[in-house]
Amino acid sequence: MTAHRDLTQGRLLTVEEAAERLNTSVRFPRRLIEERRITFVHVGRKVRIPESALEAFIAAGVVHPITTQRGRAA
Repeated sequence: MTAHRDLTQGRLLTVEEAAERLNTSVRFPRRLIEERRITFVHVGRKVRIPESALEAFIAAGVVHPITTQRGRAA
């Protein structure tokens, strides 16, 4: 129930606002919604993306760099 509550708390973003946050065209978040790759909310006939869902989507896509040890092999 807390996961559901987290999505109902906080700001709901329009598709345009989500696109701006992702620095993409509006088509990209619309495609994410269509493919059910991001959580969204119907508010009447409008579609909104919870800010927390957008942050989770971004966090899931983070790729950390590979770090190697520099030095001499013994």
